[in-house]
Amino acid sequence: MLKYKNTILNLPLFIAKRITFQSKRSFSKLSVRIAVLGIMLGLAVMILSVAVVKGFKSEVTNKIRGFAGDVIINKYDLNTSLENTPVTVDANNIAAIRRLKGVEFIQPYANKPGIINANNEIEGVVLKGVDKTYNWQYFKSILVKGNVIDFTDSLKARQQIIISRYTANRLNLDVGDDFLMYFVQQPLRKRKFKIVGIYELGVEDVDKMYVIGDLSLIQRLNNWKDGEVGGYEIRISNFSDLDNMAMRIADRSAINLKAYTVKEYYTMIFQWLSLLDVNAQVILVLMLAVAIINMVSALLIIILERTNMIGILKALGSTNWNLRKVFLYNAAYLIGLGLLLGNLLGLGVAVFQQSTHFFALDQASYYMNFVPIELHLPDVLLLNAGTLIICLLVLIIPSMLVSRITPVKAIGFK
Repeated sequence: MLKYKNTILNLPLFIAKRITFQSKRSFSKLSVRIAVLGIMLGLAVMILSVAVVKGFKSEVTNKIRGFAGDVIINKYDLNTSLENTPVTVDANNIAAIRRLKGVEFIQPYANKPGIINANNEIEGVVLKGVDKTYNWQYFKSILVKGNVIDFTDSLKARQQIIISRYTANRLNLDVGDDFLMYFVQQPLRKRKFKIVGIYELGVEDVDKMYVIGDLSLIQRLNNWKDGEVGGYEIRISNFSDLDNMAMRIADRSAINLKAYTVKEYYTMIFQWLSLLDVNAQVILVLMLAVAIINMVSALLIIILERTNMIGILKALGSTNWNLRKVFLYNAAYLIGLGLLLGNLLGLGVAVFQQSTHFFALDQASYYMNFVPIELHLPDVLLLNAGTLIICLLVLIIPSMLVSRITPVKAIGFK
């Protein structure tokens, strides 16, 4: 009796299994396969879209952060030139900023425009001066040739310079070569530098503009006093807390100083990154719409094909809701199959790209030479759960067609 009772209670699921696994009808097979294919491709594209967008944002953000830090302290004035106004930050303020929870390091720097003259070519650049406290960890990862500046000998350090691959190619220079750099000031000054390293950040705005040298050279050229620098770069551990950390750093700085976030310094790049979120949202909506349309079409075809069965079950006393559950169970299986195949395809392509960087990009346009991928398990789970829930909710509407089928007409339906 218990077995019989359980079978009656699970009748919609029992019939759904029969329809799904033991059906021999072929009329709806094509539409069902198209629906499963639509869900598979839709989910795969959604997974890859989210992974690529997050990969792009992460890679470009790390490049800019590695070069410029997260928060930059400068003199609070109307200077908009490429050359910094000198600032002096009290040692107590520096110590207070270092003690802030979340601050990894703080380092001085200064910028000074100049003109490189080499091999009968000239190139306008900005000399970024750093000192022996500079954190070279990220910079070493983007060096393509040579080494970083060696500050053990202060006199030799002033003659050493690191240039970008872009500048090296433009001027036909290599590690070990010498060149003259002219600084436009009164009086005009020139200095001879020796190339000790070549870097490639991959961000054209930076590669075209900056060369790296000794901060003390800029201090001497500008006749700055002891302790005067162009500003400070600060790296924080949690980039998502950037705005809050900038405010806390500003509170511990002098009133004549301003703390800028890296997003404010490179506004165009971060605005472009924010637009990628909109693109991803559009793709998600379109792919989900395609999956829903395919499933609705398949479900309607399955219901019409089973009109005769619906009439018989109604004549035997089955309710409309129980009949609707039969087709919703069937749809859930098809959606689940599509999600499984979509995960295999999407995650497979993502892992392949992560491992091989097979799909390439134009670095001048996209700041990197391959399609970046950043996978997160919560994103994959949310996409799967969202697709399943939304599809099932939408399919409740076409399943209502069952209630419009009358037993008398349905039994005679051919």
